[in-house]
Amino acid sequence: MLDSWFQSIVVSDTTTSFSLNTFIICTVVSLGLGVLIASIYMFRNSYTKGFVVTLALMPAIVQMVIMLVNGNLGAGVAVMGAFSLVRFRSAPGTAREISSIFLAMAVGLATGMGYLAIAVLFVAVLGIASIVFTVSPFGAGNVLERSLRITIPESLDYTEVFDDIFNKYLKKWDLVCVKTSNMGSLFKLEYQVKMKNAADEKKMIDGLRCRNGNLEILCSRMAAGREELL
Repeated sequence: MLDSWFQSIVVSDTTTSFSLNTFIICTVVSLGLGVLIASIYMFRNSYTKGFVVTLALMPAIVQMVIMLVNGNLGAGVAVMGAFSLVRFRSAPGTAREISSIFLAMAVGLATGMGYLAIAVLFVAVLGIASIVFTVSPFGAGNVLERSLRITIPESLDYTEVFDDIFNKYLKKWDLVCVKTSNMGSLFKLEYQVKMKNAADEKKMIDGLRCRNGNLEILCSRMAAGREELL
């Protein structure tokens, strides 16, 4: 009984004909799952309306193509040739955008072949997994890591001048950049550091201010690497 739910509702034969009821059912399911995929993508994420609408419509579009070429080799080759003429030029997408697109296409393939129950189950499992991974700390950067920029006068030897403060508040630090400014009268130092305790950030900055003559200090979270897939 359970296995029958995961069988295709599209009749397989040598032709590409299918009933109107089958087409309507597959299209409605595709649109519903597309909206669900778009909603999952929007969860705790920045997005544009155009991309979300496209994501919601993509399963139905792919489903239509698959239903038309199902069992017809000539139509499949024609569709492949038509798509080869299209030159897509768009900004590289993020990992989450591309995974959502692949999910929408996979659902369109399943519904186009009539496997509606498989498509619903697939979206449910991946949707739950996506939400769990989003709300969990899985893959998140270390909240104790900081980018620290300190401006000092040229008369101050920066090699060891802050070591006692760093030893008190930091687990580790690395001087990654030294830059001169103001006609060489100032040095701008950039460190990658890891705090012992995030609550001690102000105390550390106060200690650094006393050491560098109250010049500019910038302490910020480490910039996340670009998650684009090129």
